Amino acid sequence: MKKITLFTLGAALIAVPALAAPGGKMGDADGNGVLTRAEVQANAVQRFANMDANKDGKIDATDHAARRAEMQAKRFAALDANSDGSVSKAEWDQHGADRAAKRAERKEKRAAAGEAGEGQRDGMRGHHGKRGGHGMRGGRGGWMKADANGDKAITQAEFETAALARFDRLDANKDGQVTAEERQAQREAWKAKAAEWRAKRGAAAPTND
Repeated sequence: MKKITLFTLGAALIAVPALAAPGGKMGDADGNGVLTRAEVQANAVQRFANMDANKDGKIDATDHAARRAEMQAKRFAALDANSDGSVSKAEWDQHGADRAAKRAERKEKRAAAGEAGEGQRDGMRGHHGKRGGHGMRGGRGGWMKADANGDKAITQAEFETAALARFDRLDANKDGQVTAEERQAQREAWKAKAAEWRAKRGAAAPTND
């Protein structure tokens, strides 16, 4: 295996999403498993500040490029154990082993949580099954819907508006808070829509006679 440099690693790594969906982790500040609009808005303000890399009051392609470069640098630093500017086969293999060990540890913790109660575990997962996601994660396409005026840049006002709109859609009974049950209901709705879409796609697929 040839040594990997930061430059080659940048080309090899899967590109990170341009921007996380507004409120990827919406900010359950008091840790009670229930989200309020105030928590969501405060979290949106903090996330926007973190994502606005050049502090120009908007999030655009420039910020995306800066964040991707930062992510690549961090990943390379994690691989380059001896900080010599390249990654050897031994370093690569050790990094893989460390990641495998961490995955196994997380799997054991999830299994333990399942034994403690499926309802509690489901309440803390996002719709991708990741703990703490609150079902609010998404890729670049969903996130860019926050760009209300279509100028390919997202202001803090647009960011907060999108995060709160997402919250309002989850708040089924409109009581100003999103519970684990409401998050679970939306996950089920998403699953149903995905199944319907797959069924339609399968029905529309051409057959070979």
